[in-house]
Amino acid sequence: TFLKTDGSGNLSFASAGGDNTPYFYGEAASTTTITRSTATKVTGCTNNEVDSDSAFDGTTFTVPSGEGGKYYIELTLTGNFSSAGQDGEEIRALLYKNGSQIKTARARTSSSVTGVMRREAVIVSAILNLSASDTIELYAFLTDASGDNGDYLSGETSIAGYKLIG
Repeated sequence: TFLKTDGSGNLSFASAGGDNTPYFYGEAASTTTITRSTATKVTGCTNNEVDSDSAFDGTTFTVPSGEGGKYYIELTLTGNFSSAGQDGEEIRALLYKNGSQIKTARARTSSSVTGVMRREAVIVSAILNLSASDTIELYAFLTDASGDNGDYLSGETSIAGYKLIG
């Protein structure tokens, strides 16, 4: 809501013409072990799920028909290496659009100090121009110094987004 004038100097309230829908959010329902150094789709983001337009299935957001426009997207990935010797090296959150990687956020240990990461969160966000039927997904990439696999954590890994009004 904002103030506007009618041209004669009279002020009134007006609506910006939208309510940031569609919107969606979900957290990983379970801690999941993924293969070392392999981009893996994050699935099962059904904890605390909200979905204004039934466009998010816990894994993939698909832009509904007639809802193209600019969207704010935010992905959070918390990698955990505590069960793999606490010697993680790298965590990457990968934003995929229509099956292709378009943006990455990364945390990595120093090249002179390998394998000291136990648990770390990375966040990737973007404002994207999306069209009807475009898809958005979160992928995880974890590297462990000793060759073990890592986990992404339930409740600390999430995918969210909403249409911007303007």
